[in-house]
Amino acid sequence: MSVGSWVNVPHWIGRVLTNHASLVAALAVARDALQQSTKKLLTNSLLPSTDYSQYYQRASVSLRHALSFYSSAVYGNNIMFLPRWLPGYAATDPQYFRPDRWTYIYDHSPLVSTLEKYIDYSKLRPGGNPNARLIITAVNVLTAEPLTFDSTRQPITIKHLLGTSGYPLYGFPWVEVEKGLYAWDGSLLSNTPLREAIDAAPTVDKRVFIVENYPKKIERLPQNLPEVYHRARDIMFSDKTAHNIKMSKAITRYLQFIEELYEIVESNLEVCKIDKQILENIRHKYQKIIKEHGAEIKKIAYITREERFPYLYENTDFSPAGIKNLIKEGESKTRQVLQKIGI
Repeated sequence: MSVGSWVNVPHWIGRVLTNHASLVAALAVARDALQQSTKKLLTNSLLPSTDYSQYYQRASVSLRHALSFYSSAVYGNNIMFLPRWLPGYAATDPQYFRPDRWTYIYDHSPLVSTLEKYIDYSKLRPGGNPNARLIITAVNVLTAEPLTFDSTRQPITIKHLLGTSGYPLYGFPWVEVEKGLYAWDGSLLSNTPLREAIDAAPTVDKRVFIVENYPKKIERLPQNLPEVYHRARDIMFSDKTAHNIKMSKAITRYLQFIEELYEIVESNLEVCKIDKQILENIRHKYQKIIKEHGAEIKKIAYITREERFPYLYENTDFSPAGIKNLIKEGESKTRQVLQKIGI
């Protein structure tokens, strides 16, 4: 899981931080709350023993990243997720001694109590916060259909946040967000929900900010199998909205052409020579097209995390240096982009 930070919160917030939409929700409510929860991560990775902790403190920075990765993978992080093999689950998990029946490895229910400290759910509902809108995506486990949860159309609850952050290939479970509706992380279909943002307000022109946690371009080919896996994962999660953007621009041009034709017809048509019902139908269809598809993407700004070399431990590196570096880079890149576009 990668963690980033912003210096400014845009009006539209989609699912821009990978794997844990819960952190995006915190960002939507308040940047300070995100920073508080992020700082708490720095001290909450479980260490198996005092001796291990002493070795960790003496290790080099790169070794600390590796130790943090393996500590998180084996022992979890007690404010976010825990592996089911921990002894504490023996009395509560009916399948504890039947791992052959497990459908997930990590229990991310610890997020429930953690997020309650930082998120005001009353603001993640229709009318809750007029200055922010949270749109998060998931996929229906049973039908493979995309799911979109929009804070202006329904209350966003902890179930939605857990469902949209339950990535199965990392060992997290599906969540029953509503009766009979089982959700996995939306990145299984798309990690950049630009289409959902367009559909949410089809008549509002947009300036879009896309945070790319997984770089599209690299300078050299992978050198070994771990790097091959790392690169394949980056490609799977990278931004794939180029076609959406191309189609959006094409639709904008078509609508402009239709509007020009309609104005010519309106200004040159002899109304008395055409049936009123036919004319009304033309007006109705024109208004419907403009109302449903009239938005234009004015600007797209990319905030891209640099990766000078394959960082194999990034998804579960909760080391202080790892998180602080990501925050610093996220703020620096965002400032650069905002300055470049004049905000």
